[in-house]
Amino acid sequence: MIDLHFWPTPNGWKITIMLEETGLPYRLVPVDISAGAQLEPAFLALSPNGRMPAIHDPDGPGGEPIAIFETGAILQYLGDKAGRFYPAERRARSTVEQWLFWQCAGLGPMVGQAAHFNYQKEKIPYAIQRYTNEAKRLYGVMDRRLGEADYLGGDYSIADMATWPWTRGYKALGIDLGDFPNLQAWFKRVGAREAVLKGANIGKDDFAQRQRELRGANPPG
Repeated sequence: MIDLHFWPTPNGWKITIMLEETGLPYRLVPVDISAGAQLEPAFLALSPNGRMPAIHDPDGPGGEPIAIFETGAILQYLGDKAGRFYPAERRARSTVEQWLFWQCAGLGPMVGQAAHFNYQKEKIPYAIQRYTNEAKRLYGVMDRRLGEADYLGGDYSIADMATWPWTRGYKALGIDLGDFPNLQAWFKRVGAREAVLKGANIGKDDFAQRQRELRGANPPG
């Protein structure tokens, strides 16, 4: 059984969605990032960057245990292990990888920064504008792609699983999905999947409470 070292955040939900989609057996191992658990030596041995999630699979390649950090690498590993949602054919795989890495290197960090500066008590207009505008630009990139195909990689894949959790906070950023009709249709299409509903709701109440606490500590104005 795979151990998923997890806390309810968009990055954590990427992996719970994939595990629910594939049916691979897993166990949640909480990593309370609000208490600094991601910096404990035992976790750093799995994830040297001190970021969750990470997985430990006792039945790794060759039957030997393996630990993996970074969500893109985890999704690729699980896709290969399950033989699903990560195509073997090289051209199709490259398409999925491009959009997976686009999310990991672009959409996630920019949306994360936009949310961070929006939640701060001391408002920095330049930072809020910069990162919110970049988030909107990236939404536009996605909208154009989804005008060509139903899913980012062509077929539903780990690229969509990586991206969907990072789009559902659009309201908090003041983004209107109606401005991005192809993205909006994709958002509903992916969000209607049973495994996505289950995986993306694991710990959701805890996440929402944490966001309320942050807003309370950093009220608008």
